[in-house]
Amino acid sequence: MSNQGGLRERKKEATRQAISDVATELFLARGFDNVSVAEVADAAEVSRMTVFNYFPRKEDLFFDREEESRQLLRAAFAERPATEAPIATLRKLVHSLADRVHPFAKFTDGTAKFWRTVAESPALSARAREMRDDLIDDLATLLAAAVKRPLADADARLAASMVIAALTVGYAEGLREHKARKPASVAREAFLQIMERSFSGIAAMMKGTPYV
Repeated sequence: MSNQGGLRERKKEATRQAISDVATELFLARGFDNVSVAEVADAAEVSRMTVFNYFPRKEDLFFDREEESRQLLRAAFAERPATEAPIATLRKLVHSLADRVHPFAKFTDGTAKFWRTVAESPALSARAREMRDDLIDDLATLLAAAVKRPLADADARLAASMVIAALTVGYAEGLREHKARKPASVAREAFLQIMERSFSGIAAMMKGTPYV
């Protein structure tokens, strides 16, 4: 890519991030359903069409890290040693996210407010469920490809479903501890305890398959 092309891409990403930041601030302050795309555009000083060029749906303004979750999974499997079981790869990824205090494994007043805003909006709640289902599909595909099984492999989908369910429960438990004003280390440990029990259970259920 030329320097000019790289600069153009960086400008586009900066514009996208600026729009998303403005939108998130408005949604958290006033509620998702009480803010229009036109108001986001005005606050970000761009046109309504520009907003939709970057974010096809209003919900995408709020859930702007969806692609990052896919990238994290793809990177983990791309770097996976050939002898490492896929479930072990996912376990390592979860611990890495927690160690880095990544937003996907972070328990703060900000993340609590983020998910409270989701719970208060039927549109965001529905989109969150869609994203969860899409992530299960993506993870199942990665798991099957990692062990050279058909992409529609039922064992891969079962494992993916359990991992995503565990993450949902584990994250909720970490947030619960945070809301109880427990230290960050306690919230993190609550999250990891759920994940460790889950990975142990998944390993037992997947025994006899190439995923463990």
